[in-house]
Amino acid sequence: MRARDLIEVVEDLVRELHPQRARFINVIPSSRIERDLGIDSLSRTELILRIERAFHVRLLARAIGEAETVGDLLHALEQAGPARERLAPERKLAPLLLSVPAATDARTLVEVLEWHAARHGDRTHVTVLQDEATSLGNLTYGELAARARKFACGLIARDVEPGARVALMLPTSIDFFVAFFGILYAGAVPVPIYPPSRLSQLEDHLRRQTGILRNVGACLLVTMPEGRRLAGLFAALVETLNAVESVEDIEKSAPDMDLPRFADANSTALIQYTSGSTGDPKGVLLTHANLLANIRAMGGVIQASSDDVFVSWLPLYHDMGLIGAWLGCLHYATPLYAMSPLSFLVRPETWLWAIHRFRATFSASPNFGFELCLNKIDEADLAGLDLSSLRVVANGAEPVSAQTLRRFIARFGRYGLSTQAMAPVYGLAESSVGLAFPPARAPARHRACRPRPAELRWHCGAGDIRISEAA
Repeated sequence: MRARDLIEVVEDLVRELHPQRARFINVIPSSRIERDLGIDSLSRTELILRIERAFHVRLLARAIGEAETVGDLLHALEQAGPARERLAPERKLAPLLLSVPAATDARTLVEVLEWHAARHGDRTHVTVLQDEATSLGNLTYGELAARARKFACGLIARDVEPGARVALMLPTSIDFFVAFFGILYAGAVPVPIYPPSRLSQLEDHLRRQTGILRNVGACLLVTMPEGRRLAGLFAALVETLNAVESVEDIEKSAPDMDLPRFADANSTALIQYTSGSTGDPKGVLLTHANLLANIRAMGGVIQASSDDVFVSWLPLYHDMGLIGAWLGCLHYATPLYAMSPLSFLVRPETWLWAIHRFRATFSASPNFGFELCLNKIDEADLAGLDLSSLRVVANGAEPVSAQTLRRFIARFGRYGLSTQAMAPVYGLAESSVGLAFPPARAPARHRACRPRPAELRWHCGAGDIRISEAA
């Protein structure tokens, strides 16, 4: 009976998504969600919401992400718990950390981490969230530095030399933060690439990443343990790649040894691949000086400090999440609460409730994330929500819609969101990340204009920014 009811929920969505060919699609337990039914990532979010509402349950995020067929969804439904009640306002948690200065004299990212670890090593730096209330672990500055050094020793024992490129394909996790800085401590260069949404897609996904791996000349790929079985395949596809390893294996086998001296400010700290929205992804070499200058410029505009709190669902392979959220928080000693993009896509309200629970002052999202909140969250799921702590919510990484800004402010202003908190921003990997930010606490303004033929124009509070199409 439950299987039949589930199939009816799926059929209803398929009819809405593909009205012209719905009668030719037969939904059965073995139907593959994407390939057979045409349900993409965003449509999957809608499907999950409908299943949870129809059966009054809360599905496990991992089961949702890895479901390939309708039968997998039925199995996830059998494992589901009852729908949770939302957190009461009085359960909000305020950060209990003392104010500390930013690492303003540091010349490299490693010096930033060392500076904080030496002065307040027991200060919590990052907490990884499963949802708005469940922590998957956290790292203090001291713990991150210690584990990163050990990881670096493991890399050097594997003949990773200074300047070598190490690809990093991990989901939002403690392992990502450790591996990223471990690569830097070894004197190598991290190259974040996006992980597969489901482990069953790992081989196909990795095959699609061979272009980046070859282009960057990666000597090592750090990924999930399941990826190690593909080492032989990649040895044939990427001639520079010597191994595919997991964080656990590298840490376990790490010997004690001296690490190389810290890189200088002008050495490459990161290779950030562009989104590929206007062509094939291209690697952008960013130095430590590039990154710290951009982080300090952005932080100066939004008046960032250690008294702030950042809640982010942004992926760590993308510059907005990696640099704007994480490395910015690292520099200013701002506590970061990082949740999986999958958690947000499945239940966008978890982002807002995490902001509520941890009294976040900063957050950010592409425009579609604000639209997802507007279109996929029921009013009943917002009872007691308080967003009044927010000082800055950046909207960037894709075209910003003035209508989205107005609708988001109108709806969530009822839950304490300040009009002045909404900040349309513009950035690109070639500028480290941030290029145009409005002044702090300035309401977003919209100006209709007709660009000249060879010119594009963005308006961002403080004035017009003109960028030639030829550039």
